[in-house]
Formats: sequence, C-alpha cells, structure tokens
Amino acid sequence: MPQTRSLQPASGVRPPSGLQRSFADILGKLIGEGAAPQPQAPTSAPGARLSRLPLARVKALVKADPDVTLAGQEAIFILARAAELFVETIAKDAYCCAQQGKRKTLQRRDLDNAIEAVDEFAFLEGKISISG
Repeated sequence: MPQTRSLQPASGVRPPSGLQRSFADILGKLIGEGAAPQPQAPTSAPGARLSRLPLARVKALVKADPDVTLAGQEAIFILARAAELFVETIAKDAYCCAQQGKRKTLQRRDLDNAIEAVDEFAFLEGKISISG
C-alpha cells in the first residue's frame, strides 16, 4: 500500500501565523486533510450544502471560457470549493491586517496589504479594482 504524506505539521510544532500560511496548508484544506470533519452527504441533514457557492453560477463562469468545451460536475464542485477556500484565506489575511489597525471592519487597504504581505497572492497585485 503506498504511503501518503500528511500536510499537517508534526505534533508540538506551532502552525504558521495568519499571514504566513503556506500553499501546503491551503492545499490540505482543499483536499480535506485538515482537522475539520469531512462534509456529510446531503441526505444526513436536510438543507445542508456541500458548497456555499451556487454550482450553476460556477458552471456558467467555466463555460464562459472559450477554451473549455466540457466540464464535469466533479470539476465544477472542485472549482467552487477552491474558490471558497481562496476567498476564505484572503479574507482571513485581510482581517489580520484590519486587526493590526485595531479595527474589526475590513477596508480596501486591508485587502491590498494582505495581497502585498502574502507571496501566494502576488498574482493579484494591481489586478483588483473597485468599480462603482
């Protein structure tokens, strides 16, 4: 039987702080190797959802890409879950920036600071604009 490596830190080792989260931690959450229990099947709790994002909307976004011809339900679910984890991660990091400023409300500058502070968000630098 092949051995699998756990992405969790060894016992006695403190996990990295909010702004120093590594890709392995985010990937561990994505594939479900975290301390959180696995989501139950929809039949166990009426009204429970496995994804917080509407899968039909995610599928519409995927189909909007001209390079995509087919997308299975599993792929749509994984993309939705990855998007949820991405938003959760960047929101937590932005909240840490807000707490450093002794605030509880997130502001645009907190998001900008989180993008600058975390290497994994470098691809977002200069890309986020608020139109209104």
